[in-house]
Amino acid sequence: MTGRTASDAAGSAASAAAPGGLLRAYEAASMYYVQGETMEVIAHHLGVSRSTVSRLLARARQEGVVRVSLVQPGGAGSLEGRMAQVFGVRTHIVPVREGTTEIHRLQQVASVAAAHMVDLIETLAEQSGSAAADAAGQDVGAGGVVVGVAWGTTMSEVSAALPSRSVPGLTVVQLNGASDPVREGPSAGEVLSRMRLSLGARTISFPVPAFFDHVATREAMWSERSVKRVLSVARRASLAVFGVGALDALNGALPSQVYEGGHLTSRDQTVLRRQNVVGDVCTVLLRSDGSWRDITLNARATGPTPAQLARIPRRLCVAAGTGKARALLAALRARTATDLIVDDATARAVLELAEARGQTGGGSR
Repeated sequence: MTGRTASDAAGSAASAAAPGGLLRAYEAASMYYVQGETMEVIAHHLGVSRSTVSRLLARARQEGVVRVSLVQPGGAGSLEGRMAQVFGVRTHIVPVREGTTEIHRLQQVASVAAAHMVDLIETLAEQSGSAAADAAGQDVGAGGVVVGVAWGTTMSEVSAALPSRSVPGLTVVQLNGASDPVREGPSAGEVLSRMRLSLGARTISFPVPAFFDHVATREAMWSERSVKRVLSVARRASLAVFGVGALDALNGALPSQVYEGGHLTSRDQTVLRRQNVVGDVCTVLLRSDGSWRDITLNARATGPTPAQLARIPRRLCVAAGTGKARALLAALRARTATDLIVDDATARAVLELAEARGQTGGGSR
């Protein structure tokens, strides 16, 4: 458009960002995505510049007015279809270019996972109806949506990628014991803080270590009222979100904080390898066949077991990197997840491992 001054352009930008601009963002998005109009036509219709239309469309995406859904072609023959058929899990495949660094691979997967997590939360909030409003004066988590989250490198990236979206009545509770605050690396507090800021959630930490040194100490702590209160809220969760830890960082995989963060001694890790442990979910250790009950160190672990996780209706697992393929296969065999966000290379690696070993499920042993 000709004849526009700098003040005109500034006014258009301010209009796009103003609270009332959300209605204009909706109108612009409707014309662009539904009616198929060009930005030039939309600009003329709204009496703004093309750059303002671009800002309106960007705001429509950021505010959730527009949601993008990609459906991978191929049906049952696609990676998503094969994962669903073999493991019975709703799978969202994130295509990642070959040669991408592991941290960038994780960030791409985490970005998709964060958006999917918010979609699940909003769906659950809609299903709960007025429960959050009715929860006033009740215990935390008695009304509204309760989401249980783990901590670690993957969850740190997921929390960093969360869009800004306020969900009334949302409670986020930490599922497993926290990382040691004196150690470097992602912390549970960091994950909870980001979720509080991004989603307007009330957050509940779980102030116990990832693993206790002694079984008796864990048993004593589980009888404390403060711990019982956290566990009670966690039992009300309708969604759990977690990553997968791999005991051995293969194929250049990012190290798992559970094994690299000093939470287990070298003697502990020797015992884990002797018992054929390949990884963990929520710090509960797993073998490649998904079994976990007779792994001795699990008596000192603070996270929910696969059996306890199974009581949560939706369980979103996030994994990136072929170095986690064995651990992810164990997690899927343990039936820890109902939903999975994973990159394409890792999904293929998991399917190849499953086919080579001729088994897909188990985990109760």
